[in-house]
Amino acid sequence: MSSTDAAAPEPARPPVHVPVLLERITELLAPACAADGAVLVDATLGLAGHSLAMLDAHPGLRLVGLDRDPEARAEAARRIEAAGHTDRVTLVPAVFDELPDVLARLGIDEVQGVLFDLGVSSLQLDRPDRGFSYSADAPLDMRMNPEAGRTAAEIVNTYPPKELARVLRVYGEERFASRIAAAIDRERAREPFTSTARLAELVREAIPAATRRTGGHPAKRTFQALRIEVNDELGVLERALPAAVDALAVGGRVVVITFHSLEDRIVKQTLAADAVDRTPPEFPMPVPELGPVLRLLTRGGEAASDEELAANPRAASARVRAAERIRRAA
Repeated sequence: MSSTDAAAPEPARPPVHVPVLLERITELLAPACAADGAVLVDATLGLAGHSLAMLDAHPGLRLVGLDRDPEARAEAARRIEAAGHTDRVTLVPAVFDELPDVLARLGIDEVQGVLFDLGVSSLQLDRPDRGFSYSADAPLDMRMNPEAGRTAAEIVNTYPPKELARVLRVYGEERFASRIAAAIDRERAREPFTSTARLAELVREAIPAATRRTGGHPAKRTFQALRIEVNDELGVLERALPAAVDALAVGGRVVVITFHSLEDRIVKQTLAADAVDRTPPEFPMPVPELGPVLRLLTRGGEAASDEELAANPRAASARVRAAERIRRAA
């Protein structure tokens, strides 16, 4: 990734990556991934922090890493090579709802672990030019794959006000969605939105002054909503999580880190649905083929410790849920 032009400055390396809930994630995955030949799918590879810890801890583990972001894959590959694990790793340019197709292409029938670390990655967040942050001026992009799909600018400039308000209300849980959408509609008629700074300032002005003084940056929820819409994050999760459960071998584990209530609700409901006995209540005893497919491994969504929060404030909203496959579906 270094420049071949001696006069050109070296591109900045991403900052030191601190994976959230690292100790708990490796603890949850370890029983399923310790055996030689075990396969772990990191469905949201990012900078490979969790995966590197697992590869270090389990010398017989094979990793399949998925990420739609070419910059993230390149940086992850560099880190994996530096750690000496390249021969046990396959990196795939894919969105994580493509998991069944990826495994089929690789000839993998079942896996021992699947990890989802949802939301925006450190690399994406720390690169202002990607447009994910409201704290620095940049093109209004927000695509996790910067080579494909519509940008946040396209959504802001083309969605009808009612549809834009729906996105902000549902995906951002924004109380003032209609006010913000109406303000966007007025301003884009004067000049289309192209930058994060202009949008963040408009949102700040559209929200009542009293509300601006609490709850962090006024544009936080709007930017979250647009990012989710740009990347279809909730739709991808709704498709990917059941596919991940289907791919697990008996004894295999799925671990999911979420960062907001919309993601966490989907994970909670999906895992809980497979962890119940479906034997009709009038039957005298449980029917094995109607029993639970999963055993829940966490009590609710587990949060980071106070010590971790002090060292890594980005872990503040992180929650982890996990489950183990206990039988094959009928």
